[in-house]
Amino acid sequence: MSTIVTSAEEIHPSLWRASQLAHGRGCTVDTGYPALSTELPDGGWPLGALIDLLVQQAGVGEMRLLRPALSSLGERPIALVQPPHIPDGLGLGYIGLSLNRLLQIKSPQTADALWSAEQILRAGSCGALILWAQHAKSSSLRRLHLAAQSSETLFIMVRPLTAAQDSSPALLRLALRPAAEGLMVDIVKRRGPTRAEPLSISLQPTPVLLSRHARLSRRPLAEVIPRSLPAEVAV
Repeated sequence: MSTIVTSAEEIHPSLWRASQLAHGRGCTVDTGYPALSTELPDGGWPLGALIDLLVQQAGVGEMRLLRPALSSLGERPIALVQPPHIPDGLGLGYIGLSLNRLLQIKSPQTADALWSAEQILRAGSCGALILWAQHAKSSSLRRLHLAAQSSETLFIMVRPLTAAQDSSPALLRLALRPAAEGLMVDIVKRRGPTRAEPLSISLQPTPVLLSRHARLSRRPLAEVIPRSLPAEVAV
């Protein structure tokens, strides 16, 4: 007697109907914003996968958007690769992110930053990795996504809004635009139906988090020199 399959998930957990959000077996972390979490497969930021945050300009609120998720990762390190400006110790402390958890990766070339990010993902030593990149080839994105799949790291790439027109292996792609009380969030890509209307997300007002004139605490961010990750950590 043949068995009748009633849902796509019964065939394989990575399958889903186009009219519904996907429900896989991967791990997620809650976004901290119910309106956003309900619109994401499995109800949160996927771990072990590439996530694209597409912005008009760096610093529009991406760190504040990620704050609840970053705060929920315990004491695991958070790597900031190629942040657009100096991370501000006072501002980050205000939103509950201890400088003792943060690693700042400085790279002279984009290729070095991508290489550093890949090594961090493969090592699986960080709870989160945020990489700011103006340009990245499709081959580089695939390598990073593959490296992320071997870990349970929250991996975020912050890229220009114009990159929304390009293909990406990212499981989730969100376009962020500043609004009066926070952000307007457009879901560019998700495992599920398209959403035409943007989401309005209110963000906690904070001091400046990334600034050309940032003030660091007495103990600055740890800086990791590209291609010497295990050995050269300056504190």
